[in-house]
Amino acid sequence: MSTDPTIKELRDEIAAIDRAILAGINTRIELVARIRSYKSDNGIAFVDPDRERQLIEALDAANDGPLSPEGVRELFTFVLDLAKREVTH
Repeated sequence: MSTDPTIKELRDEIAAIDRAILAGINTRIELVARIRSYKSDNGIAFVDPDRERQLIEALDAANDGPLSPEGVRELFTFVLDLAKREVTH
C-alpha cells in the first residue's frame, strides 16, 4: 500500500465519491420501488422504454465529460437495468 500523501489524498476523495454514488443508487432504487408500486396499483406498465431513452438522452446532453457519450449510455443502461432487477426480486 502506498504511503505517498498525494495518492492517499486522491484515494480518500475517490472513496468518498464511491460512498456518495452508493447512497445515490440506493436512494434511486427506493424511488423506483415506489414508482413500481404506484404503477402496479394503477394498472400502469412498469417499464417505459421511451422514458428510459429520454432519460439517457438528457443525461448525455448534460454530460460535460470526461465520460464519453458511449460511457453515459453504458453506465445508465446498467443503472436502469439494476434498479429494475432490484425492485422485482
